[in-house]
Amino acid sequence: MGNRTQVTQFILLGLSNGPELQIPLFILFTLIYLITLLGNLGVILLILVDSRLHTPMYFFLSNLSLADLGYSSVVTPTVLAGLLIGESIISYNACAAQMFFFTVFGTVENFLLTSMAYDRYTAVCKPLHYTTTMNTSVCAHITIGSYTCGFLNASIHIGNTFSLSFCMSNVVHHFFCDIPAVMVLSSSDRHFNEMVLILTVTFNVLIAIPVILISYLFIFITILKMRSAEGYQKAVSTCASHFTAVCIFYGTATFMYLQPSSSHSMDTDKMASVFYTMVIPMLNPLIYSLRNKEVKSAFKKVVEMTKFSFGLTS
Repeated sequence: MGNRTQVTQFILLGLSNGPELQIPLFILFTLIYLITLLGNLGVILLILVDSRLHTPMYFFLSNLSLADLGYSSVVTPTVLAGLLIGESIISYNACAAQMFFFTVFGTVENFLLTSMAYDRYTAVCKPLHYTTTMNTSVCAHITIGSYTCGFLNASIHIGNTFSLSFCMSNVVHHFFCDIPAVMVLSSSDRHFNEMVLILTVTFNVLIAIPVILISYLFIFITILKMRSAEGYQKAVSTCASHFTAVCIFYGTATFMYLQPSSSHSMDTDKMASVFYTMVIPMLNPLIYSLRNKEVKSAFKKVVEMTKFSFGLTS
């Protein structure tokens, strides 16, 4: 890649050109990042320490929290550094690495959300076969497959983006090395590369969306047939959190990537990217925790054990 470009580094313009906004935004995004770290690490630790949460649903949720931690941590420190110094300089290889790992974790999240939809379908529509259908081996293979797809997808995007020549502008009108924002800087004919970008994103979405929609169609039909109010409420509560997370994730991703770069508004993309890269990873543990009795119960148990431990030491 180095032989095909004169650019050795990129300049990330960041979120705002207004100096008066940099400190307030820095404080805001620092708080968001801290909540993201605490929330997702908390979910992972709760699932690890509480044996009641050692089920397929929470196994996928722990990996979802890991993916959220991953792509938030790939982007947010760069954003915070840019807000402090006004603009952020990132090397060619660091830009490629940031783009690669962001794509890995985003793709993993895509397939994990799909797997969780199928898990909810099995739990609600085929409860008698749930333990045999979603056994440990199946869950492990699904998760490994999600990470494998993530690395393959990221490799395609990196090869597709950095096969272009960058010998003119190196100023990225974004706060991180997002694919469309970097691709638009190329001096090469990028029509084919844009088509590859759209096709790969469309392919990933077209695998996920039908599975999710069909799963929820059967779930909805099954819920309507339920006569027990308790069973109805339990089914709705277990699916509502996941459905909310799905709508937020795919709504933002579709807006961001399923359009050619010529129609992109960089300011609009920045706002959508803030939501996509920082707000969603913060919201996911809150969405799953606040509406989930088992997670809240596990959290209370850990708090009580912690208080008891401190009581003994005192």
